Amino acid sequence: MSFAIRDLEQLQTEHPEWQMELVEGKIIVMGPSDYQSEEIGARLITFLNNWVMSRKLGRITGSSAGFILPNIEEEDSEKRNLRAPDVSFVKADRLKKTKRDFVELLPDLMVEIKSKSDRIKPLEEKIQLFLQLGSVVGILIDPDKLTVTVYRLNQAPVVLENGDILTLPDLLPGWEMAISELWPPEFE
Repeated sequence: MSFAIRDLEQLQTEHPEWQMELVEGKIIVMGPSDYQSEEIGARLITFLNNWVMSRKLGRITGSSAGFILPNIEEEDSEKRNLRAPDVSFVKADRLKKTKRDFVELLPDLMVEIKSKSDRIKPLEEKIQLFLQLGSVVGILIDPDKLTVTVYRLNQAPVVLENGDILTLPDLLPGWEMAISELWPPEFE
């Protein structure tokens, strides 16, 4: 059985506690993230939002914001994929007014955060899909290795570690964040 976006919407109405994606006609129910991965996502959203909102540069969303991806191979709108990166940024001129629905566009920046149960390869494949479809930057955060890998289409990935600074001059000129700021603090 192949599902469409309307089927996913119906399931979400029946099960609002579920987080789902639609991939090639299959509904994928996403489990909750581990605490550390979610905290890293919240920290990144906070750092990005502080910069983006004060300058009215665009919109930052978390892991529940759904993006309807363009379907390159088919024009059948029933077969479109709906994906939800862990963190996303969309420039203001591309989404002037927020929507009370899934958006039919690609985020300019998409971020995946490896949770305890994730495998790296599917996360990298998801990032590459977004880049091939039109996202400018994809980031993979790996809390196990304390690395942040920055991907751009047709460029070698750049791996950042503690002591490095993350910048996104092609999207957020002037913004920077120390990689060490991503990792949750330890309290005495």
